Amino acid sequence: MTRFLSFLLLAACALPAFGGSSIFLVARADMPDPNFRDAVILLVRPDSGPPVGVIVNRPTPIPIGGFFPEIDNIVRGDEKVHIGGPVQRQAVIFLFKADAKPEEAEEVLEGVYMASNRKLLHDILSGERKVDGLRVFLGYAGWGPEQLEDEIERGDWHVARSEARAIFDKPAGGLWPELHARASLVPVRYVPR
Repeated sequence: MTRFLSFLLLAACALPAFGGSSIFLVARADMPDPNFRDAVILLVRPDSGPPVGVIVNRPTPIPIGGFFPEIDNIVRGDEKVHIGGPVQRQAVIFLFKADAKPEEAEEVLEGVYMASNRKLLHDILSGERKVDGLRVFLGYAGWGPEQLEDEIERGDWHVARSEARAIFDKPAGGLWPELHARASLVPVRYVPR
């Protein structure tokens, strides 16, 4: 078992009603890395490879239609692009709520899916695929082997139970303070086996 999987199992034991294939990482109050200062990351458990996630509380002022000219005429003006992280900022990843799992997506929370398929995004934005919520991200957060575990051991991150309402229903500006207050009460540490 990798150190990361051991960590997630420890985090799962520390959190009530932990479920799904994701958790929130909540940056410590004085995070030195500006890429992650006041960040809340939806961290996805990979089947293999290093951990990845998207920062869920970094909207930009850029409307989705302004970034994707091919779909500009079908996008509502209030939907904004979010910064998902400092890795591959040209990569487009999106989260959405739906009644059923599309083939091109992975379920990361009950009823919440993650994908990077541009045709699926076009179908959602055009209304061909019905969804209850949508967040579009440029880039993602990623770590090298054992890097995240080292950051957690150093105290850079707290862990919180991931939930759809925090991603889709809460204002981005209030998400970090709320989750930081809750998550900092749960001690998380890596214990080698």
